[in-house]
Formats: sequence, C-alpha cells, structure tokens
Amino acid sequence: MGALTGCAGKKAAEPLDAAHKRPEAEAIRGQKVPGETVTELDANGDGRPDVWEYRVKDVLLRKELDLNWDGRVDVTQYLDPQGAKVREVMDLDYDGKVDATYQYSEGKRTLGERDLDGDGKTDSWLYYENDTLVRKERDANHDGRVDYWEYWENGQVDRIGEDLDGDGTVDQWTRNPSPAAQPAGK
Repeated sequence: MGALTGCAGKKAAEPLDAAHKRPEAEAIRGQKVPGETVTELDANGDGRPDVWEYRVKDVLLRKELDLNWDGRVDVTQYLDPQGAKVREVMDLDYDGKVDATYQYSEGKRTLGERDLDGDGKTDSWLYYENDTLVRKERDANHDGRVDYWEYWENGQVDRIGEDLDGDGTVDQWTRNPSPAAQPAGK
C-alpha cells in the first residue's frame, strides 16, 4: 500500500497546540451565571427532572440533559442569544467526566474533540465543513502527536494516512477501494 496519486505524499502532522487541547477536568455541568434562572423539565414522566434550561432575562443560554435517566447530567449545550448551539460537552460513557466537546458556528458543527481512552486528554479530533465530517485525526499511540488521519468524502472514508515511525509525517496512504458514489453531474 504505497503512496497514492492525488494525495499529498507526506503531510506533516500539526502540533498539538491550544486548538487541539480541551480544558482538563472540565465539569459536565455549566457554571452558574449571575441572574440566571433554571427551569427543570421531566421529559420521560418519571417525576424527576432530566432536562435543565438556564436563562438570563428569558434568553436560553444553556441546556443540560440526563440522557440515561440516572439523575446526572450527560450533555450540556451552550447557546448564543439567538438560540443557536455554540458548544456542546458530552459524557459518552456516563462516568461523570467530559469525553467529547463539539464547537459550532452559526449552529453548525465545526470541530469535535474526544477523549477515547478516558485519561482526560483529547486524543481524537473531528473536523466539519458545513456540518459534514471531512477529516478525523487521532493520536493513537498517546505520544502527544497526531499519527492517524482519515479524510472523508460523500459520507465515507476516502483515504487514510498513517505515521508508522513516529516522526509526525504520513508514511503510508490507503485509499478506500470503493469510493462513495458521486452525486449526479459530478
């Protein structure tokens, strides 16, 4: 599986700078804002709240959700004054710690950061264009450097780049043998 035509050959890995790190030990619940009021909702009818909506002057700024009905917040969504999502933090394995953070622009997902191994450090990044996944990066060997890249087209992996020797550059490209069907007219 050598170099592929149409791929950039070797691509230097981006250093894990501030854009690639999420705050350590972030709480799944948001910080109380002065003047904030909370509305508790019971979405499943069990008599206990599982949705909390936080407002300042009747503007919804944050929503917390208990997805598995255990009484603990699993997802916190941060909204702009117009009600569009700007950020979302998730506890994907229900252990009380943030495992994934997603950023939004104009209500569309732009960046995802995930802690796949539960050590509190981001080791997977997901990049979106117009709310569609276009690239994934991962630090698979946990050395602080991206060593695995997936490029997505039409909803599936188009090609994968791997750093096999740990120098931060792609050593091997693998192209999907059955690329996604192209839309009509392309």
